[in-house]
Amino acid sequence: MPEREFKLPDLGEGLTDGEVVRWLVGEGDTITLNQPIVEVETAKAVVEIPAPYAGRVTKLHAAEGASLDVGAPLLSVDTDGGAGAGAGAAAGEPGIDGFPGAAEEEPASQATLVGPGERKQVRRRKAAAPAARGGPDAAGNGQQPAARPMATPPVRKYAKEHGVDLAMLSGTGKGGRITHDDVDQALEPAAAAAPAVAPRERGEERIAVRGTRKLTAAAMVASAFSIPHVTEFLTVDATALMALRARLKALPQAEEVRLTPLAIVAKAVCVAVRQFPMMNSAWDEQAGEIVVKHYVNLGIATDTSTGLLVPNLKDADTLGILDLARELTRVTELARDRKVAPADLAGGTITVTNVGGFGVETGTPIINKPECAIVATGLIAPRPWVVDGELAVRQLMTTSVSFDHRIVDGAYAARFLAHLRDLLEDPGLLAAF
Repeated sequence: MPEREFKLPDLGEGLTDGEVVRWLVGEGDTITLNQPIVEVETAKAVVEIPAPYAGRVTKLHAAEGASLDVGAPLLSVDTDGGAGAGAGAAAGEPGIDGFPGAAEEEPASQATLVGPGERKQVRRRKAAAPAARGGPDAAGNGQQPAARPMATPPVRKYAKEHGVDLAMLSGTGKGGRITHDDVDQALEPAAAAAPAVAPRERGEERIAVRGTRKLTAAAMVASAFSIPHVTEFLTVDATALMALRARLKALPQAEEVRLTPLAIVAKAVCVAVRQFPMMNSAWDEQAGEIVVKHYVNLGIATDTSTGLLVPNLKDADTLGILDLARELTRVTELARDRKVAPADLAGGTITVTNVGGFGVETGTPIINKPECAIVATGLIAPRPWVVDGELAVRQLMTTSVSFDHRIVDGAYAARFLAHLRDLLEDPGLLAAF
């Protein structure tokens, strides 16, 4: 029997393993070339892997929830099994995203999946329509299977954990996508009819440290114990910043833009590092050098359901405030849906974290190694403030910066923070950049 074994591929720079979140096929199923077969969670994202061969699945080598090393067997396929198996797979031709198989090509712009790389044009192949799980029906009438409900992997996992069939829901998200709220609404009738839950027993619970949480923990320890952190704080009068935001939101071109104060802060940080370039640098331990970056890939610390991710906006210093707002929305949504590409998580030069969104006034953030600095913005709220010798109510915000004391001294960082304050208190200055 011509059985072929497919192994877990390399899914990105530095990723050595992955966890099987959900099988999309079962043993005995007939699959087609490039049909999605499994969802795998790495430390950075949930990846849907396409079938490298057409045929019949003879064995799944791992159960859902199992962790596999890159190169470990994933599934076996009888390439002669099932009707409609294409000959291209047996020929070993390259298929979608570099997996074997032949299919019609179409041009697409896509970031590299493996390694940091640069954005480039690649040839992406059209996947054949996936076969229904279990293959054709017993009567062999050739009916087409129902379309797979549209939902992100975290929503699928959430629905599975709560016993909700996504096929029974109507999505309220963009393009009919099923959201967490849709699943919660489906759970409400069941929750109302369920008996009262007994109080949780006293004791302990152990949670396995893996995936994003494991990666974040290792990065925080490496940063905290290898970089001499210093944090400085400054109060900013954000009244003019909020007024600028209101004016920008009223523009026709901002109608569909989610414009937050963070977009203006991001622009100000990009401008501030032009005058203080050492804040936008990195410590090269092996070479014994400080690497000053004359471009800004602005990291955005993002809270996700599985832990902290820091995607970065490439060449953020070339973008205006509205374009920064669009990019902020794009990369943070991808991060929360675990769809952010490894290339978007690599190559950052300086990071911004907004703790104000959680009602927090300030913080002492840990540097995203090997960067030199991370800027934190706090809650913007009305408070008493002295203006021209008179007491007034102003929109105030506490801003802080943690920096690598090997690269810059406290006075340099203080001047950077003061310059950032000046830009935020008179954001009209940003129009010149």
